[in-house]
Amino acid sequence: MNKQESGYRWIVFGTVLLAYFLIVSQRTAPGLITDQLMHDFKVSAAVIGLLSSIQFLAYAGLQIPVGLLSDRYGPNRFLIIGTLLNGLGSLMFSYAPNEYVLIFSRFLVGIGDSMIFVNVVLILSRWFKVHEFVGLIGVVSMVASLGSLSATLPFSLWIQSTGWRTPFLTMGIVLLLISYLLYTTLVVTPKEKFKEEESKAKKAATKKRENVWVILRRVFTARQAWATFLCHFGVVGTYVGFIGSWGVPYGIQVFDLSRSEASQLIMYGLLGAMIGGPLISWITSRLDSIKRTYTIIHLIVFFSWIGLFAAGVKPSFSMVILLLLIIGFGNGASSLTFAVVRKSFRIEEVGVVSGFANMGGFLSAVLLPSFFGSVLDLFPQSSINIGYHYGFIIPALFSLLGLLGVLLINEESKEKQPIRDV
Repeated sequence: MNKQESGYRWIVFGTVLLAYFLIVSQRTAPGLITDQLMHDFKVSAAVIGLLSSIQFLAYAGLQIPVGLLSDRYGPNRFLIIGTLLNGLGSLMFSYAPNEYVLIFSRFLVGIGDSMIFVNVVLILSRWFKVHEFVGLIGVVSMVASLGSLSATLPFSLWIQSTGWRTPFLTMGIVLLLISYLLYTTLVVTPKEKFKEEESKAKKAATKKRENVWVILRRVFTARQAWATFLCHFGVVGTYVGFIGSWGVPYGIQVFDLSRSEASQLIMYGLLGAMIGGPLISWITSRLDSIKRTYTIIHLIVFFSWIGLFAAGVKPSFSMVILLLLIIGFGNGASSLTFAVVRKSFRIEEVGVVSGFANMGGFLSAVLLPSFFGSVLDLFPQSSINIGYHYGFIIPALFSLLGLLGVLLINEESKEKQPIRDV
């Protein structure tokens, strides 16, 4: 019996899914304690912005290298190492005595996080047949949203109950244990159960591959690749960057909410993302046009950010909830980026181009917190609502780049066609 027919594959799926859920839940968790970190460590908003940016910078910068290395040496070891680094980073964060250790710990988490999603996809592709894989990727997407959701109200209540250090310490220990569980599930047991298949996989991995620099040059000169990069930059990075850094402080400082109440505000965006993914996919299949649907989504997201800016210094609370819900809904369309990739490029190039496109989203998430924080630093605490008002210009401009990207998409490209150069 091979891997794709064994009952053991469901154990692999459950273990990998558990690790992914926990890691995603910690991706934006520091955003819950932004104001506490500023108070405890006496740092500015720009420094806190750097705290978020450094994590996403590591993630974004390593997307292509991790994809190439995982394809060449196998995804198991990188998923295990990534989980281990996430655990170590959370432990270091919980014990941080100053802002320098805080920043380094989130950098470590970013390195670990960069190794997770691409290897989850690769592992599932090896353990499941094609018709199973398509459905399971949808489950992975849903679990990611649930992980982000758990980092709002539940984690906020935990922080209120015990202080912020204990939750991060606990999650760090749990992730270290999960890394050992992954090692047992992905490496030790399969060696015993599937000896012949593991041996064939090792031989296949030693085959000569196309030169890495040739692949990268082809990707970086492709118009369609840059179109998907900009799409992800505009629709994913703005959402992740704001939710993960300034979303909770926005609720606390502008609407005078408690931490748990501000976390609930963020939950509306996450709820929108959970609804948007499957619904937008269904609409796209009905219209039979990825570009048409994606263009509408980018327009909606752009005007939603404009709406938050236009709301002024004293925005309506109900309107903010509605706009965050819509922005989250638009973020659910991010899977269309990879649908464009799969439709436009040869199958041998899909992994690298997907990494490049994904890098666009997280580069945006790197830049937005720092830019937004710099705007806030221009205003005294007594006028911080004015700072947030002008800060919303940043995600509006970023989403405009996403709109440019979707307009650059050439929907006539086919999977078997060669890449079109810029």
